Amino acid sequence: MRGVGYGAAAVLGTALATVGLLLGQAQQARRNIPRAQAPPPRGSGRYGGRSGEPLTVVMLGDSVAAGYGVAKPRQTPGALLAKGISRRLGRPVRLHRLAVVGAISARLAPQVEEALELRPDLAVIVIGGNDVTHGTPPAVAVAHLVAAVRALRNAGAEVVVGTCPDLGTIVPIRPPLRWVARRWSRQLAAAQTVAVVEAGGWTVSLADLIGPRFAAEPQRMFGVDRFHPSIEGYAAAAAALLPTALAALGREDPTSERGIQSLPRAAAEASRHGGTEVSAASVGGRERGPAGRWASLRRRVRAAVGPSVGSAAVSTIPEPNLLES
Repeated sequence: MRGVGYGAAAVLGTALATVGLLLGQAQQARRNIPRAQAPPPRGSGRYGGRSGEPLTVVMLGDSVAAGYGVAKPRQTPGALLAKGISRRLGRPVRLHRLAVVGAISARLAPQVEEALELRPDLAVIVIGGNDVTHGTPPAVAVAHLVAAVRALRNAGAEVVVGTCPDLGTIVPIRPPLRWVARRWSRQLAAAQTVAVVEAGGWTVSLADLIGPRFAAEPQRMFGVDRFHPSIEGYAAAAAALLPTALAALGREDPTSERGIQSLPRAAAEASRHGGTEVSAASVGGRERGPAGRWASLRRRVRAAVGPSVGSAAVSTIPEPNLLES
């Protein structure tokens, strides 16, 4: 028994030392990431000069949804997305950016309340990164997100969620904290995917914020703080969200192929590959199979990979250039 006690004490001591190392690295990373100089431009307004009744789009979530780091309203991800939707659907879009820098999932409720007053056609939510850095239990974070999705869906809005980005790509975060952050980010993203699809929404994996480009070109794709995306990075994220936003609004791409998997498996796959869309599906008229709800898995953004990812076919649609005027 004494040996068991010594062994348990040794394991506990190692665990505490590891936690201490991670906390120390987290503090160092926060010191290396500059604080916000100014809030991002709002970006709210009407996009597209065409006549007709505008679609109402609301942008909810955290600093990535808000566009922290850009200088002009048209550079925010919400504005880029609104412009892309207007172009593809041939009608104006009225955007309301309600996202708040630093928000965690628990702070979605006030944003949703404001959004419901606007009667949106589409709500886009990007959330999760701050839940990881603040140590929010995944179950708690997901519960707040599900409440937001259900409230918006009950009001008649389509909902697209950009799941938690992979914080393991952030340069100021060093190993072993980087490895832990990657694992926690992907676990939260997978849990978000399952819960959002069950609640009637669509998800797009931001994973490493649209794949290898962020790893290959960090100086270009990340902003000056090396934590938030640059203008080009936000354009890549908006380009990943755009096809799913269009599909949610009823503009499905007829050339886009899809793979059908169980929802848990699709969520795990999506958490590892940026730009992957997950939505509800049916097989033989049935929504559920032996492993749970069926889900559609699509890779809509061109990626530097082979012709397929798992059982999901990769679309050959080129990534839209949302930085063009």
